[in-house]
Amino acid sequence: MNLPNKLSLSRIVIVTIMLLGLFVLSFFNLDPIYLGNSKINLIYFIVFVVFFMAAFTDYLDGHLARKYNLITDLGRFLDPIADKLLVNSLIIFLIVTPSYAAGNISFSLWCVILLIMRDLIVDALRLIAISNNKVIAANIFGKIKTVLQMVAISFVLLNNWPFSYFDQSFPVGLKITNLIIYLATLVSLISGIIYLIENRHVFKKDEK
Repeated sequence: MNLPNKLSLSRIVIVTIMLLGLFVLSFFNLDPIYLGNSKINLIYFIVFVVFFMAAFTDYLDGHLARKYNLITDLGRFLDPIADKLLVNSLIIFLIVTPSYAAGNISFSLWCVILLIMRDLIVDALRLIAISNNKVIAANIFGKIKTVLQMVAISFVLLNNWPFSYFDQSFPVGLKITNLIIYLATLVSLISGIIYLIENRHVFKKDEK
């Protein structure tokens, strides 16, 4: 197994450790920290640091695979799976743990449902493709979707920092973080539709 694939696997390990850590930390009453106008739950800040390191491995494995021509079918399969485990586990955590709420910024439930449904459909498509000896790699919209989700998660964990400095200048409490969340959801749906259209032949082969 080459280095980029090992980095993809490391993200899966990081997700497992992070979730176990969150379970343990949930038994402690930790004081919040402050970044400018943002009051941030310490658990959220710890999660952000770990999440940032995991997200960096996503950039690094892709960069190394392209630079040293280490792109493999295993990598095409592992990379998006590792990304989804990282992103979706955190999104679900942010939804089901209101007692840890960092502030008023969070993922809307309907956004979470759409994001996870899209990922389940695309993953099902990938599994069907694998049964036909074909690997579906992430397209550019899928990669943009992942980046937007990671950015949105980061801002939610940091309670809208650094945009909290400028809250007074936005009408009707408009939050840039919320816009990024909605944009991530929109791009996610668009990328899912593109996956289905570009790989519709997979269903025809599976029927034969």
